[in-house]
Amino acid sequence: MKIFVHDSGHAFPIQLSRELARRGHEVLHRYAASMAMPRGPMAPRPDDPARFNVRGLSIGRAIEKYRYMQRVLDERAYGRLLAREIIASRPDVVLGGTSASDIQAAAQAACRRLGIGFVFWAQDLNAIAIDRLLRRRVPVIGALAGRYYLALEQRLMRRSDAVVVISEDFLPALESWGLSRDRVHIIENWAPLDDLPPRPRDNEWAREHGLTDKLVFLYSGTLGLKHNPDLLLQLARHFALRPEIRVVVVSEGLGADWLRERASAAPNLVLLPYQPFERLPEVIASGDVLLAILEPDAGAFSVPSKVLTYLCAGRPILGAIPSENLAARVIARARAGSIVPPDRADAFVAAAERLAGAAEERKALGNNALDYAHKTFDIRAIGDRFEAILASARRS
Repeated sequence: MKIFVHDSGHAFPIQLSRELARRGHEVLHRYAASMAMPRGPMAPRPDDPARFNVRGLSIGRAIEKYRYMQRVLDERAYGRLLAREIIASRPDVVLGGTSASDIQAAAQAACRRLGIGFVFWAQDLNAIAIDRLLRRRVPVIGALAGRYYLALEQRLMRRSDAVVVISEDFLPALESWGLSRDRVHIIENWAPLDDLPPRPRDNEWAREHGLTDKLVFLYSGTLGLKHNPDLLLQLARHFALRPEIRVVVVSEGLGADWLRERASAAPNLVLLPYQPFERLPEVIASGDVLLAILEPDAGAFSVPSKVLTYLCAGRPILGAIPSENLAARVIARARAGSIVPPDRADAFVAAAERLAGAAEERKALGNNALDYAHKTFDIRAIGDRFEAILASARRS
């Protein structure tokens, strides 16, 4: 097959694309270079299959994430760019993932125009999150916009040849939208183990940032509207008089800016920008406890993929995550850490305090995490499932 894969720029979809290309398919992997986010290993590699091609797509500026009207305009402009790319390449099937509804709509419209199969890869139920957020922030206009995006996402999924979701938690919503269960496939996300080998605690990145002799609570990844950065600030303040402890946040954007404005109240809070992907194994190995947070409203419909990356480091995870969220269940399933309610800063701090004084427990939880990753993140088995779905969605 000639397969077109589109993604925001995460590490696990491009691992899938490389795996499909190794099986003899021609794979065109396109990612959103206009989206500011931690980027996976997008650069071409010497050992890439001959029929694999990766390239970023850009509208010439960063997509505005927090000015809503401008974001809509930017995403529609990007969608038009993506549609032109699909039409020019004329693949047999398109796998569209981790993109806003307007971008998915443009990609699907291009596929319908050419009679190409389209597989909708749903990392989140974006429309439900948008509806809740806008109704809360701008009640009247937000309700109208929310209804529009709910209707759009439902229509996109119903018109797709197949839908891949990352959690069974999505099924009730999809069934209420009228999707036939036989067109919906559940494939949980994963992390690319080969690209995230465990590193020693004392590594070059940790030495560069003066962390080798500290006990480090580390957060790495997006801090957006689904995350409460105040939890990280409260944690840093709690340990402010403990010079041997650092709270390190590797992020950019809204939440990182909010923390930066308040950093003077927490001298042990270390704020760093996104790091190159090739250094990510060292970054996450530099934490003694790795942190994940997710707002209550996002509980059922958004799964923080950073948790899966953390498992590869062999470090314990402390999550302020709704208990019904798949990430919380994965941490529990792996016996890899502790989960507290996201609206309980006191519980988050108390769990961190306990882990700070429990070196043996941290070691055992970290071992469990890495063992789970090795048993679960098998790209060959994952590739088998996607290959079968894409073949069934191909129309000619």
